[in-house]
Amino acid sequence: MVVSDQQLETRALKAKALDLGFDLCAIGPVAASPHADYLSEWLEQGRAADMEPWMGRNPEVRKNPAALLPEARSLVVLGMNYYQPEPELRGRIAKYALGKDYHDLIPERLEQLDDWLAAQGGVQRKAVDTSAILEKPAAVTAGLGWQGKSTILIHPKWGTWMFLAELLTTLDFQTDPEIKNHCGSCTRCIDACPTGAITGPYQLDSRRCISYLTIEHKGAIPIQYRRAIGDHLYGCDDCLDVCPWNRWAQKTREATFDPIPRVDLTDMLGWSDDTFRNEFRGTPIFRLKRPRWLRNICVVLGNIGGANDLPALKQAADDPDPLVSEHAKWAINEINGRISTA
Repeated sequence: MVVSDQQLETRALKAKALDLGFDLCAIGPVAASPHADYLSEWLEQGRAADMEPWMGRNPEVRKNPAALLPEARSLVVLGMNYYQPEPELRGRIAKYALGKDYHDLIPERLEQLDDWLAAQGGVQRKAVDTSAILEKPAAVTAGLGWQGKSTILIHPKWGTWMFLAELLTTLDFQTDPEIKNHCGSCTRCIDACPTGAITGPYQLDSRRCISYLTIEHKGAIPIQYRRAIGDHLYGCDDCLDVCPWNRWAQKTREATFDPIPRVDLTDMLGWSDDTFRNEFRGTPIFRLKRPRWLRNICVVLGNIGGANDLPALKQAADDPDPLVSEHAKWAINEINGRISTA
């Protein structure tokens, strides 16, 4: 079989991506996003909550990534596996945030791939989460997986545990075929959501989502969702954990993502701003800042804590930040309520 120059160049690109530490590399067309209309409807319904200013920005790029680079001929979509078993700790942290921040690692690798493509004569535009590109739909059109009913991207080998990055390039590579959606009649992700944030297949209401509430949401966590949060300290992997396609999940080969040892929740409640910054600098949790981190700790202790946690919570109830003190008082009442009925 005769192999074309384009096929050889595409193979070389994918080999380079794997050599740089990416686990997947697929090529898609530079085309309008099939989810552009749904995004507009989703925003109009308020499902983005207070992320709307960001999600509604640069609509021309969200509708068509070619707006970033009109001369682009190919959309390179990359995936990096971050899966690892959860450590035994009180309070669950989403797996992607157990170690160092991928926003610091992946752009460096993407820059190296950009340099390699530039040496081949290409002009590129890069994107890692912070761009207006609709990453998951772009990954679907590139054949990197399909979007499950939870809206999470699923790959038949790596499952749901994948960081995404994109490179628009003026070089013309061979595109990959799309992967068929294999969710079938399965509804495990919908059934597993503690707050009912997955309101139907492929429908997500951020206002109910634990990941949104514990990370993006800046104010008090609504009372009606506090008990449902359970022991989720930062983010939530429930809809990912139950996906049958994760049965083949493999631990990440990237040591940067390995879990960083942490002290117990009651010890963290006594942290100052400086201690918080020192402990979490260079991790995804750092952007939360101390008040929201302590807010989350209080909610978790309110759900799983006991009498031994009350002294630390009573101290937190006197915290000068009202966000911390209100949630600490709620947690104290929850624990006392369980003690009195035991």
